[in-house]
Amino acid sequence: MTREADTPLPLMHRRVEVYRDASGQAGDEAEDALALEVPVALVYNGISHAVMMASPADLEEFALGFSLTEGILAHPHECYDLEVLEASDGLTVQLTIASQRLAELKQRRRSLAGRTGCGLCGTEALDQAIRPIPRVRAPALSDDAIQHALGALAEHQRLQAATGATHAAAWCDADGRIRLAREDVGRHNALDKLIGALARQGGPSEGGFALVSSRASYEMVHKSASAGIGALVAVSAATSLAVEQARKAGLMLVGFARPGRHLIYHRPAAVAPGTLAEE
Repeated sequence: MTREADTPLPLMHRRVEVYRDASGQAGDEAEDALALEVPVALVYNGISHAVMMASPADLEEFALGFSLTEGILAHPHECYDLEVLEASDGLTVQLTIASQRLAELKQRRRSLAGRTGCGLCGTEALDQAIRPIPRVRAPALSDDAIQHALGALAEHQRLQAATGATHAAAWCDADGRIRLAREDVGRHNALDKLIGALARQGGPSEGGFALVSSRASYEMVHKSASAGIGALVAVSAATSLAVEQARKAGLMLVGFARPGRHLIYHRPAAVAPGTLAEE
């Protein structure tokens, strides 16, 4: 599901008065749109686990996607109920999850102080930072498909067009047609929202790929592989750890995707999905 051009945006931005001034002199009074950024608490069976700064839309998908990519849930059906509630200083997503998953969560409780785009906040030890990554099956992705999706991405970034302050994550089919897109002030959040939306539809379709408006970091690669996504295309560069993890997972990784060009950091051979990559 994408946002149609004539569909009103969810309340994710606010207009404020500004002064346009490039000369040091008093400028003209005008208005500007600011992307909303609010604290979102994720609460599992009554236990608060994480507070993330996020755009206040698609939060059910965000909570589900975060739970899956963080390994709190192994399958979407382990979330029995999910409700978004307003609080005095932000929003709360109340999740009811399987008792076994809650017990495992209690054993590895981490405090995730959620700065925008925060990926490993609250990790308590170095050996927790690099988690095992599952293998995925990379699609036979064509250059034309990548370029087609890239050319259409701006059409699905309405909040970015209004504010200039958000990231997008899109799910594209084998021909590069964008089938789903989500936006957020945080690049990790946008991908989690997309993954949550895909999970509600039964998971990623075969041959498709994810396109993100950010760089390809370790966390973006890990989240993609955790969701069964076999190819990740990023508008900006990849980090060294992202490439290393993509190779372990068998994930196709593309960066610097710009009109008419892109870099392929890793194009893997077919591997068996669902197994852990060997060290």
